[in-house]
Formats: sequence, structure tokens, C-alpha cells
Amino acid sequence: MQAPAASMNSLKNGPDDRGRFGTFGGQFVAETLMPLVQALDATYQAAKKDPTFWEELHYYFKHYIGRPSPLWHAKRLSDELGGARIYLKREELNHTGSHKLNNVMGQILLARRMGKTRIVAETGAGQHGVATATVCALFGMSCTIYMGATDVARQKPNVFRMKLLGAEVRPVTAGAGTLKDAMNEAMRDWVAHVADTYFLVGTVAGPHPYPAMVRDFQAVIGIETKEQILEAEGRLPDVIVAAIGGGSNAMGIFHPFLDDKDVRLVGVEAAGRGLDSGETAASISRGRSGVLHGNRTYLLQDEDGQILEAHSISAGLDYPGIGPEHAWLHEVGRAEYVSVTDVQALEAFQLLTRTEGIISALECAHGLAYVAQIAPHMSEKDIIVLNLSGRGDKDIDTVAHHLGTKL
Repeated sequence: MQAPAASMNSLKNGPDDRGRFGTFGGQFVAETLMPLVQALDATYQAAKKDPTFWEELHYYFKHYIGRPSPLWHAKRLSDELGGARIYLKREELNHTGSHKLNNVMGQILLARRMGKTRIVAETGAGQHGVATATVCALFGMSCTIYMGATDVARQKPNVFRMKLLGAEVRPVTAGAGTLKDAMNEAMRDWVAHVADTYFLVGTVAGPHPYPAMVRDFQAVIGIETKEQILEAEGRLPDVIVAAIGGGSNAMGIFHPFLDDKDVRLVGVEAAGRGLDSGETAASISRGRSGVLHGNRTYLLQDEDGQILEAHSISAGLDYPGIGPEHAWLHEVGRAEYVSVTDVQALEAFQLLTRTEGIISALECAHGLAYVAQIAPHMSEKDIIVLNLSGRGDKDIDTVAHHLGTKL
């Protein structure tokens, strides 16, 4: 395996040499951090050209994570909805239960190359935190995870898992106590401990090179999907759908298909209680360009440019921004960005459970809710692939609460 290849005039060529996708991305960080992000960029650029780096990563992908993940033809779901044939890319079957471990494994190998001994990370739903704590246990590295206090309360099983794995979990009470606030604190920690600490970012956001680097590690999802759908159907899918918060799972499956212009790419944002309710996480649909966490992208802001709190039933989508490459793909029109509400996601969560025996994460249920909208209006010859990027164990308490069941 190598980093995803790009050709002349390819949409896969970004970012430019300043780390930008059009006007988005970049390195908007404190002077203290600039040498660190530049050193990380140099390390990653060298690793990309080093076959031994990819051989080592591929070894862990296969023997520790369990790749390739299956591409499942969801026949009962397809029959229930009517219309298109629906496939599920089963990233929730990876070790630790989500796509997050793909990126985390790549970054921990880079941290070791840089001689770092301590890892800090941020997490929302806890999937990235569990993945980070897992590789720190595997390689014997110190691990500190920042997590919003609100998310600590609604994702208790993942907090316990992180602690079992040896990580220190630091609740963040600032702001709404969600992912944005956790990322702020993780960056402050990084600034204060630059000598030995590596900041392991969980999504395609942050200062360059994080958006491109995380994308490259997650692109294994799309590379496998292309091979698997060609084997199963003899052609590429008509539509690929993925939920987006920061957007790492979506970028991972989208990127290898960017130059396949007949394949629709659809990112599904969390509308929360509705796009116009004031309680949403749909940063493309209701946001505008601004700077947060080291990069320029679409953000939820008030009239004065202050960042607004995001809302979603899913902790993993509860972020007021989106990765800069998604912002660029939206503006150039290569990918479409739609939204579904908490209620629609909850209905889709139950639909998949009932028809396929798969309890998905609430994040993925947003993608499925959009699939349920479009599949009945498509032909039986049409193919949809949904990236099922996480499993729903962590969300059982949340779902039970909203369905009026006390566990």
C-alpha cells in the first residue's frame, strides 16, 4: 500500500504547497506551534516516499485492525426500501469498532519516527479516544485524552474503555463540554509540552498537514471499496454516502473516487433539531468561511464571527466545523452536502437494526437516513454504497433514552 496516487489535473492533487484546498486549510497556529507542524509535515512527506513505512502500516492494518473490512450487500434493507441495491462498507468491524483506528495507526507510527513519547488527543463520541488509547497501549506510550464533560456523561462505556487501556481522560467543562472544547484543550496541552508530545488529531481538520495526512490514512476505505464493488458488480457505484462531522470517514471513502465523475459523492450533515432551529451541526448548510483549530473552513458562527455551539443527537457529529477539503469539494461542486435531523437518524438506526441485524453508530444512521430517502426513487440497476464507519454499542443509552426506555 502507498499514499493515494494522483495525476495531472486530478482532484486528488490537493492540498497545494501552502497546505490549502482552494482558499481552505492552511496553518493558522501560534508561533510556538509552527516548528512542530512543519516538522510533522517534513516527517510525513518523507514517510510517504518510504516503502518500509507503508509496509509496516499495512502489516498492522491486516494483522491488528483486521483489514480489509467487508463490503456487505444489504439485501433485506434494499428490499425494504425498494429501488437501488445498497451496499455497506463495514468499517465498524475494525478492531475498536470504527474507522478511527486506520488513521490512528498511521499517526502513531509517525510519532514514533519523530521520537515522541507522549500522546495527547481529543475525542467526541469516544471512538477516536479509544483508538488512540489502544495504540498507546500497544506501543507503550503515555496517553492523555481530552473529552468534553457533556460527552463524558453520554459516552460512559467509551470513557471506561479508555481508562482500562491506560489512558488519562481529562473532562473539559469549558463551553458546551463537547468536541470543540476538547480540541481547544488538547491544543493548549500540545503548546505547553512541545518537546515530547505528539498531538494525534482524529479527523481531517486542524493545521496542515493533518487534513491531508488523516485523509491519506483513511483512503484505504475507498481503495478497498473500489476493488470490492468492481468484484461484486463489475462496475463502480452510482452513489457513495457517508455521514460527516469533521468528515474523516467520508473523505476516506470519497478520495479514491474524486476523479470518477459519474460517481455521486454525498456527505450527510447532522441537522440536529432542524436547520433553522438554532440547534444544528450542519456547518456547510448553515455556516460560512472562518478560522478554527488551525485551518480555514466552513464554521457555524454568529454575526460577529463567534463560533456557535453545535448540536446533534450523535456526539461524533457535534462539531461546529468541517474538514477544509470538504469545504473545497462543496465550493467546486464535486461533492454534495445534505442534512438529516436527529429524528430521521433515530428512525434509520432502528431500520438497519431490524432489517440487517446491524446496530450502527448514530453517526452512520445519518447517512442511512439519506439513503432511505433516495433509494426508493432509483432503479434496481443502481448501486449505493454507505460507509458504515462505527458500531452502535456506545449509543445504546442515548437511543434508549430517546425511545423512552430505561436501561
